[in-house]
Amino acid sequence: LLQLKDALDGWSSSTNAPRGGPSGPGQPNPLLWPGHPPPDPLWSGASSGGGALWPGSGGPAFPGPAAGPGPAPGRLTVPHEEELPAGVFANLLITINGSVHQHANKITVDLTTERADLAFHFNPRFNENGQQVIVRNSCVGNQWGPEERDLLGGFPFVKDKPFEMKILCTDHEFRVAVDERHLLAFQHRVRDLRSIRKLSIYNDLSLSAVRLETLR
Repeated sequence: LLQLKDALDGWSSSTNAPRGGPSGPGQPNPLLWPGHPPPDPLWSGASSGGGALWPGSGGPAFPGPAAGPGPAPGRLTVPHEEELPAGVFANLLITINGSVHQHANKITVDLTTERADLAFHFNPRFNENGQQVIVRNSCVGNQWGPEERDLLGGFPFVKDKPFEMKILCTDHEFRVAVDERHLLAFQHRVRDLRSIRKLSIYNDLSLSAVRLETLR
């Protein structure tokens, strides 16, 4: 089974898609999703006859993304928006490379529908009453849902340090990993994934790359 570091090294050097859309056709590389297996290790939608297992569970590695050109060099403007003309779908992987500002208060990543509903609001806060928390929520019809704050591990973001964040969409949830470690899952509250048409990244960070890829 390919090691996570090897998989990610090979992926980052040859299979990054340009900003704004999924990668083009190519030969997939083996890829392991960071972190620990969930209670149900089968990937959503996988068949019972040999579907790919949650990485780290001891089963076969999940297929890697198709090859494509790398992102343009240099920093991206913040706030940053990516249009998602095909919407969101199972096996869409979003990779965000950036750095937290030295005096950061919060950073925000939003996935928004064509009706301006927030399907996924991801909001790390560096000092909420002396605590570091990551708030996840949705806002549909101008009504915020219940906040989710529990984490499988510690707060992964560090002021004045770079990070790599991955958001994987499955049939049932968004899975988030930071710096090669699984962090959390957020079950879909907006069921029409194709209606999610925009990715927004803003507040106290700088960005070096945003990549959208389709795993297969």
